[in-house]
Amino acid sequence: MTSLRSLPLLALAIASSASASPAKRVPARPIAARAVAAANAASTVEPAANTFIAASAVLPFVDGQIYHVLTAPEAVTDILLQPGETLGSVAAGDTARWVIGDTTSGSGADKRAHVLVKPIGPGLATNLIITTDRRTYHLTLTSTAGPAMSALSWTYPQDSMLALKRAADATAAAVPVAAGLDIDQLHFDYAISGDKVAWRPLRAFDDGKQTYIELPAGLGATDAPPLFVIGAKGAAELVNFRLRGRYYVVDRLFDVAEMRLGTKHQQIVRIVRGTARRGRAA
Repeated sequence: MTSLRSLPLLALAIASSASASPAKRVPARPIAARAVAAANAASTVEPAANTFIAASAVLPFVDGQIYHVLTAPEAVTDILLQPGETLGSVAAGDTARWVIGDTTSGSGADKRAHVLVKPIGPGLATNLIITTDRRTYHLTLTSTAGPAMSALSWTYPQDSMLALKRAADATAAAVPVAAGLDIDQLHFDYAISGDKVAWRPLRAFDDGKQTYIELPAGLGATDAPPLFVIGAKGAAELVNFRLRGRYYVVDRLFDVAEMRLGTKHQQIVRIVRGTARRGRAA
């Protein structure tokens, strides 16, 4: 029989036992769970017959999409990365029932990383995240008793568009700023002053009819600031120009002009023609 003196100790033991019991799982809110499920379903790309080249699925890569890979026991599925892409890390949700490894093939610029996956049985599912020096891949893996995908790789439409843009930019840069320019008729007597900004012109010159402003190499069209011609009374007038390679081509001459960028903290570069400087000095 338990004595009265032992009751406090018994109560303490019961309380300790209750506090040591595992905490109950808090179920996800139904609305949030449905939102996550809907987003995952909408973003998941399933293998289809028209995506296969021979036995390998080839899909266009889109950042943020989830790629579904069908696997099977006793079979290894090869996930191929872009040639030249460096593998960073591979993380899986279930590492106990999936065998995951990596290897490489080729050498030099053609060296290619492979991530190899194999389930230990059918009816399994997990996710896989692959990080590289170029992008992050999100995949969902399922295993069946049926056939497995031999391999999965991607095409990279965004890379192709960037390559086309770089080629177009290089072609445009190689084109002369203007045809028929007579070097003897060019006037380089321009002074450039103002803020030390990335788009500060290297020089300016004219041929007696048009003014050419040379910008630093690599400056994109979206980085080109507007150009204002400053009148005799100091009024600024926005002037049109054409961007030819890395040159502003202005279809007129001016004495003073300013390139301006920003509103509250405006960056200004001033371009003054030599005749205007001599006129002020006189």
